[in-house]
Amino acid sequence: MIASAPATPRTVLPLRIGPVLVDPPVLQAPMAGYTNYAYRQVVREFGGAGLLATEMIAARSAIWLETARGEHPDRLWGVRDEPRPLAVQMWDNDPDNLAAVGGRLAHDYQVSVVDLNFGCPVRQVTEKAHSGSWLLRDPDQVGTIVRRVVEACGDVPVTAKIRLGCAESCHTAIEVAQRVEEAGAACLTVHGRVAAQFFQGQANWDAITAVKRSVSRMPVVGNGDIDSAETAVRRLRESGVDGVMIAREALARPWIFAQAAALLRGEVPPADPTLTEQREIVLHHYDLVCRRFGVPRGTLLMRKFACAYAQGLPGARDFRGRVSRVITQEEFLAVVRDCFPRDP
Repeated sequence: MIASAPATPRTVLPLRIGPVLVDPPVLQAPMAGYTNYAYRQVVREFGGAGLLATEMIAARSAIWLETARGEHPDRLWGVRDEPRPLAVQMWDNDPDNLAAVGGRLAHDYQVSVVDLNFGCPVRQVTEKAHSGSWLLRDPDQVGTIVRRVVEACGDVPVTAKIRLGCAESCHTAIEVAQRVEEAGAACLTVHGRVAAQFFQGQANWDAITAVKRSVSRMPVVGNGDIDSAETAVRRLRESGVDGVMIAREALARPWIFAQAAALLRGEVPPADPTLTEQREIVLHHYDLVCRRFGVPRGTLLMRKFACAYAQGLPGARDFRGRVSRVITQEEFLAVVRDCFPRDP
C-alpha cells in the first residue's frame, strides 16, 4: 500500500472586505472597555494586524449625544484622524437608528468598515436592550437590519459579528449567516460559542467551518480561543475561514499580530519581549492612556490593562492584587516598577 503524501497547507490569501484589503487576514477584535484609542496605538506600533476596530458604540446613545449636545460618543475619539483601515462596531435593535449612525460613520467619519454586533452576550445588551446576541433568535430581523445599514453606508462595506446562537438548543448561525449574505454584508465574523456560554468551555471551530461552507460569496472570519500566533495560523489553514480575529489574548500580548504576520510570510516570528521590555510596554501604554483620558481617569482605566499584561507570568497574582488597588499615578508607577514580574 502506497502511503498518501502529506496534505499541502492551504495558502492563506489577503482578505477583501468590499474594497478594503485586509493583509494579513488577522483582525483585532472590538472589545468594550478595552480597544480604545490608546490600545489601538499600541497594537499599531507592533504592527501585523490587518484591521483594527474600536470599542462597540450604542447607536441609540450616539444619536442622543449628537442631537442633544452636539458631541460624538467618547468611544469615537480620534477616529476621524486615525490611520486606516479601521472598523467601527455598533449595536442596537432598531434598523433606523443603526442606519442613521452607520451612514454618519461612513460618510462623515469615513471609516473603512461599519460592523454590526449580533454577538454580545452581556445581559445589559441582550435581556435589557434586546440587542446583540438576543437578535440571533430572529434571523429575518438580522437580515433587515443589515440591509438597511448597507443602503445607508453606500460604498463603505458593512460587516456583522455573531455567535453560534443564543443557547445550545438554539444554533441559528447558519440561517443568520445566509440572511446576512443575502442582505449585502461584505464579511461575517463568527465566534465559536453560543451566547449562554459567555467565554466558558471551548470555541467550536467545526461549527465555524460549517457556517463558512453555508455561504457562497461572503468571506467568513473565525474567532474564539486564539491563544497564540501559531494557533491563529493553524485555524486559518485548517478551518477554511478567510480570516481570524484575535480578542482576549491580544490584551495580554498586543505583539501577537506581528508574530502571526511573520508566520504567514514564512518567517521566524519575533520572540515575546523580555519581562523587562514588557514592563516598559506597560509604562508606555499607561502614558498613552493618560494623554488620552487624563491622569486620574487614565490611572483607573490602566489597572485592568496592567492585569492583562501580567496574565500567565510568574508572580502575576501578587502584581495583579496590588495594581488593581492603585489610585494615584505615583502608586501605579511604583507598583509597576517594583512588582511587575521580572526576568530570572
